[in-house]
Amino acid sequence: MSKYNLTHLKELEAEAIYVIREVFAQFEKPGILFSGGKDSIVVTHLARKAFWPAKIPFPLVHIDTGHNFPETIEFRNNLAEKLGAELIAPSVQDSIDKGRVKEETGKDASRNWLQITTLLDAIEEHQFDALMGGARRDEEKARAKERFFSHRDDFGQWDPKNQRPELWNLYNGKKSFGEHFRVFPISNWTEMDVWQYILAENIDIPSLYIAHQRDVIWRNNSWLPMSEFIQLREGEEVINKQVRFRTLGDITITGGVESGADTIEKIIGEVAAARQTERGNRADDKRSETSMEDRKKEGYF
Repeated sequence: MSKYNLTHLKELEAEAIYVIREVFAQFEKPGILFSGGKDSIVVTHLARKAFWPAKIPFPLVHIDTGHNFPETIEFRNNLAEKLGAELIAPSVQDSIDKGRVKEETGKDASRNWLQITTLLDAIEEHQFDALMGGARRDEEKARAKERFFSHRDDFGQWDPKNQRPELWNLYNGKKSFGEHFRVFPISNWTEMDVWQYILAENIDIPSLYIAHQRDVIWRNNSWLPMSEFIQLREGEEVINKQVRFRTLGDITITGGVESGADTIEKIIGEVAAARQTERGNRADDKRSETSMEDRKKEGYF
């Protein structure tokens, strides 16, 4: 009698594809929250496998803050064209121009909080009842609390103390009018799992993840990329270094790490030896101990 065994990556893949197909079965207007980062790229790849040879039956939804890495926008556009997927890209700048949000000022100004309003407006405009994202439980303590099917009330808010049980892989997508769900198919994956899967599946990723030369400044204990949005403070100096980024957000808040990892195999080696979380260089997570949870309660990704 032959045995049928799955590797841990194939088990994670099967679980994620099952969740994605459940979303398609239970919701009327789902989408994929696409940031251009490795996790949302993997979710998009899994959605492609889940419905192959048909096209992905979900639009890619990217909240454009206007402070994105140019490489991220280029990769996003190329991928959407390659997949033949609909791309919906609401703009934070439009929200500012309409008076829906107010631009932050000061030395640590960011558009990270502002995109919450843009996202919630897009959900209402397009009538999304479920949005899938690439958040993982190992990333951050607030994300560790979240279920696969994460309920949002009619204000788009998340209540971490009122979550539904998920027993025996049964996911409850029932909701009242105006409510929606955020769904996280790769919740159980680790950073190492993601990189091993990218290697195994030969998935294209933005060049930002690979070691490259870039002008940076040392701020908040990380190498922040120099850009038109950065104002130098007293004592800061622009230096050209070889860096890469473990996670991608706005160019104003995403710090890099010094690295010589110019291949996926070398990145996996770095991740195996790392002693700091991948979000350790994200300025948006350093505003307070509960920064991520506070944002998620208001409607953040």
